[in-house]
Amino acid sequence: MNSPARLPSLDPRDPAGLNDLLTPDEKAVASSVRQLCAQLTDPYVADWFERGTIPDIRGLTKELGALGVLGMHLEGYGCAGMSATEYGVACLELEATDSGIRSLVSVQGSLAMFAIWKWGSEEQKQRWLPSMAAGEAIGCFGLTEPDVGSDPGNMRTRARRDGDDWVLDGRKMWITNGSVADVAVVWAQTDDGVRGFVVPTDTPGFSAPEIKHKLSLRASVTSELVLDAVRLPADAVFPEVRGLKGPLSCLNEARYGIVWGAMGAARSSLHAAQSYAMERTQFGKPIGAFQLTQQKLADMYLEYTKGVLLALHLGRRKDAGTLRPEQVSLGKLNNVREALDICRTARTVLGANGISLEYPVIRHMNNLESVLTYEGTVEMHTLVVGQAVTGQPAFR
Repeated sequence: MNSPARLPSLDPRDPAGLNDLLTPDEKAVASSVRQLCAQLTDPYVADWFERGTIPDIRGLTKELGALGVLGMHLEGYGCAGMSATEYGVACLELEATDSGIRSLVSVQGSLAMFAIWKWGSEEQKQRWLPSMAAGEAIGCFGLTEPDVGSDPGNMRTRARRDGDDWVLDGRKMWITNGSVADVAVVWAQTDDGVRGFVVPTDTPGFSAPEIKHKLSLRASVTSELVLDAVRLPADAVFPEVRGLKGPLSCLNEARYGIVWGAMGAARSSLHAAQSYAMERTQFGKPIGAFQLTQQKLADMYLEYTKGVLLALHLGRRKDAGTLRPEQVSLGKLNNVREALDICRTARTVLGANGISLEYPVIRHMNNLESVLTYEGTVEMHTLVVGQAVTGQPAFR
């Protein structure tokens, strides 16, 4: 008889052995992003969150560009051309630092850069994508408006022809990177349907006042975009795409990154609770030795494991070209909801210390309240999944 194989040791930080499912390249991406975050963001992000600012956001963006994570899943124009799963793994590591850092990368690569890469003219691609991939130029994406969120077809921002030029008027709201951006991708109503425009932010009539008094995503720049008779040349418009197909295709890219990223916030909070449970002593022993605390940790690991498995499954489908938008909605709906619950449970393990920025938990918990809403609310993704499984639309 053959002797039984020796079982591998169990990693208490990865009890399901999820890391074994990643390829060597995917592990290398995770390690590289984790090292960058350990050096450039982890030591400072709690202070950034408390102060509501990233002091040198351009310097950070250039470092992210040098690592190759900006538009990393796009081909050509200085982009890294990595797989969707490698991009997802990077998003997990970035959001383990902070949702605001992952948002910076996601808006740059999956919204602004992807829009230009997918729908732009060759001239627009050549002008903007290399510098954006390098982090030398920052982009933002203008779709949401003060009175229009989940129903972008009713946007009020309008672009009209004036001779050969386009003139844009309107407002956009809750725009990540807005007041630091060099270029904005702005979606507007035209006589020919919704169209996208590449707007250099130094164009007269364009302004981006920063939104203050946030209690979530504080380590992230969030702005309003004001377009007051912004005059653009004829070649500023995306040449082919019309209707909501354009912006929704970009949102689907960003939502995919959130499926992974939310699990990074969950992992950070879970690991903080796990460490705390073994260090905090009550009634003569670590609180991790009590059944109720172990139940919390076990339940958190169950949901984290399922969330990463779902993200990995969707990543493999995206790499195979078989990922549907409804499946991304399923992933975003589940993973953000469960990540938020993990953070809330982790907070209870830390007790009063759970509300201190000395630990990452309350910061992740507050951030995920925004992530739960942006790139499609819980209600909208629920209805997308509901229609997928019943065949019946229930949006109106």
